[in-house]
This record gives sequence, structure tokens and C-alpha cells, in this order.
Amino acid sequence: MRYGVGLRRGHPPSGFFDFMSGSKSLREVILPTHLPWLRVILVGSVSDAADHSGYHALMAGSNMLHEVLEEARSRCDVVIVDTPPGLGPVVRRALEASQHVLVPLQCEPLALQTTPQILRAIQDIVTCNPHITLDGILLTMYDASNPACVRVADYARAHLPADMVFPTVIPRTIASTDAFGAGQPVVLRAPSDPAALAYAEVASILAERFRD
Repeated sequence: MRYGVGLRRGHPPSGFFDFMSGSKSLREVILPTHLPWLRVILVGSVSDAADHSGYHALMAGSNMLHEVLEEARSRCDVVIVDTPPGLGPVVRRALEASQHVLVPLQCEPLALQTTPQILRAIQDIVTCNPHITLDGILLTMYDASNPACVRVADYARAHLPADMVFPTVIPRTIASTDAFGAGQPVVLRAPSDPAALAYAEVASILAERFRD
């Protein structure tokens, strides 16, 4: 994600792990971007380590993520947590501290296999976080010319509740790949691209829900 928002290689790797471990203050790990309204916190120096078990243990035994998100909500319009795949302690802590969940589902057979696990995890989190809402599953990286992509999308729509899958699909486009490489959101670099238009539509849907 760091390169997609304009943070280049060679940027100091400090982030949330370094804040949790006490080597950096919160102010030091909040990074500006070339977008004046966007700030980011990276996972931190642990991302370059071969073993992430220490980070997972810190996250499992700490309430710091919840505290940071509460503080961020008091200062920001929207706070987004981009979690890693899987159902480890990092994801669980993020869900426990979140108000909304959007599940991106790449239109690939392997990604489809993990969806039931994710949905069960969200259902389990409700017992300790009754304020969380599943806003839906968003089909991404869709290529209408790829039969496997089409089958995954069709399967998801046929086997999941109709109101759970977003009507908007994020297509796989060259412009979105180029935008990521250039460190710019595709909605700014190529606003008329189909992927940019789809992301803008999803953002509009979510904005309406968040106002309710």
C-alpha cells in the first residue's frame, strides 16, 4: 500500500509495530502523502523481518490498535485499516476495533475458498464488538474475458445473500496498475478509467451508509 499512496522505496520503514514496541512515538509513525487530506501509518520495520511472530504476539496482547483508532476517529473523517489476508491476531484486533467491514474478493478461485472463513470470523467478532457492520463483499480484479473470473463472480452472486455482494465490480485495468506504479490513486490519475469509475461508485455508496 505504501507505494500506491506515493511513499517510495527508501522511505523510513517505521510504523505501527515500532510504536507498539516503544521505539517510536505515534507522531513519528504518522506519515504525510502527496495528498494533503491523506495520512498513513505503515505496519513498520517488522515487514522486512523473516519472522512476524513477535508482531502477532504484541497485537494479540495489546489494546493499542483500538486506542489509536479511537483517537483517529476523533480527528479524521474516515479511518481505513487495510488488514493482511487470513484470520490471525492482527485481523482479529482490527475487527474488534472497527465499525464497518468491507471484504474485497479477487475474482480468482483460491480467493473464493477463504470467503466462508472470513464471514464466520466477522460473525464471531459480533459477540465482543456489537457495533461492527458488514458492508458487503466487493468483487475485484474482474476480467470479463477470463472464464475463471466470470465463474467466481457468478458463484459468489449465486451462493451469497443478494444484499451481501456489491452490485459494482472493480475491473482489472491497465490504468489502475499504472496508477499504483506511479504512486497515485487511479481515481486521480485516470478518473475516466472503468476501475476509477467503479471505485468512485463504491465510495459514494459507502458515504451514504456512513451518514445514516
